[in-house]
Amino acid sequence: MAIEKEPYRKLIIALSVIIPLAVAVLFKVHVRGYDFSFLPPIYASINGLTAILLTISYSSIRKGNRVRHELLNKVCIVLSALFLIMYVLYHMTSEPTPYGGAGVLRGVYFFILITHILLSIVVIPMVLFTFSRALAGNFERHRQLAKFTFPVWLYVAVSGVLVYLMISPYYSA
Repeated sequence: MAIEKEPYRKLIIALSVIIPLAVAVLFKVHVRGYDFSFLPPIYASINGLTAILLTISYSSIRKGNRVRHELLNKVCIVLSALFLIMYVLYHMTSEPTPYGGAGVLRGVYFFILITHILLSIVVIPMVLFTFSRALAGNFERHRQLAKFTFPVWLYVAVSGVLVYLMISPYYSA
C-alpha cells in the first residue's frame, strides 16, 4: 500500500474553495439589528498579532525550537480563523465603508487592499498544505512550501493592518 504524500489533499482543496466562496456569499447577506462596529480594531489587532507571532515562529525554527514554532503556527491559524469570523460578521451587519482618501494615497490603498484580498485567498491552501506536511512529518516538503507560505501569510497579516489604518478614519460614527 502506497503512502499518500498529501493525506489531507482533498480536504485542503475543498476548504480552499469553500472558504472564499462562503465569504463572498456571506458578504451578500445583510443582517440588521446588530451592532458589531467595535470589531474592526479587534480584527486588525488580531492581524497585527498574527504578524508578530509569525515572525517569532520563523525566528524560533531558525534557532531550532520546533516546539515553539509549531505552537505559534497553531496559534496563528486559530487567530486567522477568528479574524475571518469577525470580519465576515462585521461586514454582514454593517454598511460598506468607502475609502475617502484621494490622490496617490487612494492608489496605494487600493493596491494594498486588492493584493491583500487576492493573497488572502491564495494563502489558505498554502497554510493548510504547509501545516499538513508538518503534521505528517514530511519536514522536507514542509520547508519547501513554508519558504513561500511565510512571506505571503506575513504580507496578508501586515497588509490587513495597513488597510484598517487607512480606512478607519472613514468609518461612520
